[in-house]
Amino acid sequence: MPRLDLPEYPWDTMVPYRERAARHPGGVVDLSIGSPVDPTPELVREALAKATDAHAYPATIGTPELRGAIVAWFARRRGVPGLEERNVLPTIGSKELVALLPFLLGLGAGDVVVHPRAAYPSYAIGAAMCGAEAFASDDPAQWPEATKLVWLNSPGNPDGRVLDVDQLRAAVARARELGAVIVNDECYAELGWSGPWADEAVPCILDPRVIGDDRRNVLASYSLSKQSNMAGYRAAFVAGCGALIAQLTNVRKHAGLMLPAPLQHAMAVALGDDTHVAAQKQRYRERREQLVPAVEAAGFRIDDSEAGLYLWITEGVDAWETIGRLADLGIVAGPGHFYGDFFPTHVRLSLTASDERIAEAARRLAASAVPDLQSQT
Repeated sequence: MPRLDLPEYPWDTMVPYRERAARHPGGVVDLSIGSPVDPTPELVREALAKATDAHAYPATIGTPELRGAIVAWFARRRGVPGLEERNVLPTIGSKELVALLPFLLGLGAGDVVVHPRAAYPSYAIGAAMCGAEAFASDDPAQWPEATKLVWLNSPGNPDGRVLDVDQLRAAVARARELGAVIVNDECYAELGWSGPWADEAVPCILDPRVIGDDRRNVLASYSLSKQSNMAGYRAAFVAGCGALIAQLTNVRKHAGLMLPAPLQHAMAVALGDDTHVAAQKQRYRERREQLVPAVEAAGFRIDDSEAGLYLWITEGVDAWETIGRLADLGIVAGPGHFYGDFFPTHVRLSLTASDERIAEAARRLAASAVPDLQSQT
C-alpha cells in the first residue's frame, strides 16, 4: 500500500514555546498564525443565511452568479479585463489548490515544481504528494528543464515580498520556455503597505502588462480569507487559462471537489462589495503602524514586508533563539525554519491579533529595547 512520507506538521514543534509564552503575567500575544480575528462582514453572513435552502448538489464550476462576480472583481480590483466565466473556478480554500494542483495537473516522478525560497510549506508538500521534486528558487534562470509547474507568491508569505510587472513578465517568459504552468498565489494582493505598493495596486499575473492577451498556461489564485475575514468559509478561486480551468474542472468533478452552494452565494456578495475590504485594510494598517516602530526599537530589522499580513524580522541570530526571546515576552511568532532552508535567522510576526493584543505586543517589545551605552553613562 503506498504511503506518503510527509514531514511532521511543523507547528507542533512550537508547543514548548507556547507554554513558555503562556507563563507571562500579561497573557499570551499570539502573532504566529495568520488566522483572522475580526468579524466576518454582516452582509456576507446575511447572504449566507439567505442561501441555506441548498437541496441540490452544487456545481463544481460554480454558479453563474459567482463566476460573474469573480470576472467583475478581476476587472475592477486587479486590472484584468476580458475574462469570461470559462476562465474562473471556485476552490475550497486556496490551500487545497496549492497542495493538490501538481496532482490535478498529472505531475509525478521526474517532474519539478518550483516555488519561492521563502515559502509557505504547502508548495513543497504538493510536489511530495504526487512524487514530484520541489525546487526553491526566485531566479527564473535557475529553473531546471524538468520544471512543469512554477508557483509564485506575490505578495509573499512569510516575507511580504512583491513582484513588480517586470519580474512577473520575466517569470512567465521563462515558464513558457520550459513549457511549464505558472501560478501566482495572490491572496494578500489587497494589502499593500510600503514602497510603490503604498499607492499602487499590487500587480496580478494576469495583468495585460504581464501576459499581453495570452493567458496560456498562466493562472492566478486568490482567497477571501484575508480581505473579507472568510477563512472559515474556505472561499477561494483560481482564474486564467481556459484550457487549464477546463482540465481542473473535469478532475474536480470526478473527485467531488465542489464549494457548498450557500458559500458560493456569500462569496459573490463579498466580491461585489469593496467597502468592507477597505475597512479591514485600515484595521491592519493601524496594527502594523503600532508594531513596526516597536519591533525596530527592540533591535530587529524588518526585511521586505511591503505587503501582506506579516512582518519578516531578524536580529541576526538563529530563529529559535529569537522565538525563545519573544516567548519570554509572552509573544508567539513563527520561525523562519518553517519557510525553507534559506532564512534561519528570520521570524514571522502576524498582524492578525486584536487591537488590544497588538498594542500589548508593541508595549512589550518597546520595553525590551536595550538602552545604548551612551544613554547609560
